[in-house]
Amino acid sequence: MTSVVLAGGGSAGHIEPTLAVGDALRRLHPDVRLTALGTARGLDSTLIPARGYDLELIPPIPMPRKPTLDLARLPVRLARAVRRTREILDRVDADVVVGFGGYVAFPAYLAARLRKTPIVVHEQNPLPGLANRVAARFAQVVAVTTEGTPLPRAQVVGMPLRRSITGLDRSALRSPAAAHFGLDPERPTLLVTGGSQGARSLNAAAAGAAAALNEAGVQVLHISGPKNTVEVGSVGGGGAAYVVVPYADRMDLAYAAADLLLCRAGAVTCAELAAVGLPAAYVPLPIGNGEQRLNAQPVVRAGGGLLVDDADLSPQWIVDNVVPVLSDPQALARMTANAKAAGRPDADEVMARLVLEVARA
Repeated sequence: MTSVVLAGGGSAGHIEPTLAVGDALRRLHPDVRLTALGTARGLDSTLIPARGYDLELIPPIPMPRKPTLDLARLPVRLARAVRRTREILDRVDADVVVGFGGYVAFPAYLAARLRKTPIVVHEQNPLPGLANRVAARFAQVVAVTTEGTPLPRAQVVGMPLRRSITGLDRSALRSPAAAHFGLDPERPTLLVTGGSQGARSLNAAAAGAAAALNEAGVQVLHISGPKNTVEVGSVGGGGAAYVVVPYADRMDLAYAAADLLLCRAGAVTCAELAAVGLPAAYVPLPIGNGEQRLNAQPVVRAGGGLLVDDADLSPQWIVDNVVPVLSDPQALARMTANAKAAGRPDADEVMARLVLEVARA
């Protein structure tokens, strides 16, 4: 029996591609033994077991970015995590460790290296993190999501995504999806979402453009975030709905109901939208190292989306840039086709085959 250890806990952005590869491994090799590594923090202990995976907990190793007392404690904490991880690798007789970066992957890479277990690395971001930069030097396979990711021997496979997204038939689901949210399937639809927690700048800009969107006949499905309120006010007599929900547990239906998104540019979001052929106006998070802008650039360059800085997003920007696309069926069709062409919906199975090749070798 082939034994694969998946190291991708820590955040939803790491967990989703990890489990997508796990699902693909099960489809290709039903008797594979899969073990997921995670920590007691965050979403690991809920999302991973809920998908039917054996979860082994290891101590978290956050990497301090400044000289602090935590940095002085790092060697002891790392040694403890590596020792615990190596015990798990021995117990499950691991044939290969598949890492997706982050503080769960780092001790897994080191434990695998000490045990002489083959390593497969997947980097989802254009700017790789420390764990993957280190592991790429001795990994058997280095897979990346986008061209130009600065890792040695990198091969582009795309972002592994769950089949409920990559297998989504948006046109077939259009009518039931619209009915689910109280929308008209015949009207052009803008989906607004700032991620699981929402985004104030997106909420304010979309709500401020509500009257103009209504006048243009564009309806809106606005996922505000559970802690946010959106005041739309009067939208005039255009008859187009403006539906606000705090959270959507069926993003597949939200995607099926939409023609274009206003959203952030996380790596998984950009990959999902390209995979299902859904164009977007991307508003990169204005903090960090500019990673979200890099995430969106490939699909935008391909003509599958728009890009606007958070500081430049306003109701008027939506009126000037989003409304014309949604009001022009030919322009919308071109952008939809370009987004679809930029996607890699088979990345999960490409990764799974690479993992099995390494394990068998």
